[in-house]
Amino acid sequence: MEYFLLGLGLGAAAGLAPGPLHILVLTTSMQRGMAAGTRVAIAPLLTDVFVVAAGVLAVGTLPEGAVRALAVGGGLFIIYLGIDALRWRESESAPATPAVDLRRGFITNLLNPHPWLFWLGVGGPLLRSAWSDSILSALIFMLTFYLLLVGSKVLFAAAASRGTKFIDTTWYRWLIRLAAAALMAMGIWLIAAAWQGTL
Repeated sequence: MEYFLLGLGLGAAAGLAPGPLHILVLTTSMQRGMAAGTRVAIAPLLTDVFVVAAGVLAVGTLPEGAVRALAVGGGLFIIYLGIDALRWRESESAPATPAVDLRRGFITNLLNPHPWLFWLGVGGPLLRSAWSDSILSALIFMLTFYLLLVGSKVLFAAAASRGTKFIDTTWYRWLIRLAAAALMAMGIWLIAAAWQGTL
């Protein structure tokens, strides 16, 4: 029960916390619908294999230089996504392939330093503790964590895609621009935080 509650609480917190992947889910869902947003939302299921393994196996934490490099690389990529969303025009857009959505979500989440810091500092030790208790405890922790983490983002994709049906074109374009600006601002923040060493 302890690891079930920990998984629920941490998964909900991680899933609802605003971040680069959250905003990418929003922009993708608004532009191309729930299916595209869901493909971006499931990125943690693909990338966190590497992140969780590092969190469980690492004795210490990532070197400071590695965290900074992740933040700078992630920041630059997120700024690129923001610029791409800003240039988007509904009349000119061709449907992106599922592979493009998955790739964008994968790169955004992999280069985001926050999942790395979480699994190295909190998630990894908790998973090791759950594993030492029993394999079932570890499975329960992981399943509940990712159910809430990914599930909340999928619900967010559904809400964003349906919400666009109830607003006029002008507001719709402004929402896309606002989300694009938020992506660029988050990318700049990541780079600034890496430069100042505050991550």
